[in-house]
Amino acid sequence: MMKITIIAGSNRKDATSTRAAEYAAGRLTRQGHTVQLFDLYKQPLPMYSPDAGADDSAVKLQRAMQEADAVILTTPEYHGSISGALKNALDYLGQSHFSGKAVLSISSAGGPIGVSSLQQLQAIVRNLHGINSPEWISIGGAQRSLFEQKPADYEHNSGITDRIHRALDVFSELASRLTVPHPARTS
Repeated sequence: MMKITIIAGSNRKDATSTRAAEYAAGRLTRQGHTVQLFDLYKQPLPMYSPDAGADDSAVKLQRAMQEADAVILTTPEYHGSISGALKNALDYLGQSHFSGKAVLSISSAGGPIGVSSLQQLQAIVRNLHGINSPEWISIGGAQRSLFEQKPADYEHNSGITDRIHRALDVFSELASRLTVPHPARTS
């Protein structure tokens, strides 16, 4: 099984993008994967500066990303773009954190779909030498209301959850093909 790091890229309490990240984490955990959810609301990072050292939260994020076999990035879509909190977190990371790893992008938009933020995430992932999953997840419009409910109610909306399950399955398959066994895990 794999180690997966999820970065929940909102700095808003109970953000729908964070709840989608939690939902993905739960499903992947039930499949036997080890999942670490790095919630930028609960673990905010100072503004990145190449002149300043990384604080404790940034070091934890860097370590989690270094150890990850695969990555999920979630973001609210603000003004057709990713959140500032997620962009700031990504600035703390580099190619060594993404190179050769499968990455799934998830967005939550106030409008019908959040494709602009997903396209920007995929461009960032390519620049960091990660491998974008061929599927992505966009939760928009009325679909967002599902993630404004209690998590127990998620499974009652088979349309969006079926699509999320399919995207997670495609991501897991890609990640398993790309995962190189870690020396510590082969003994």
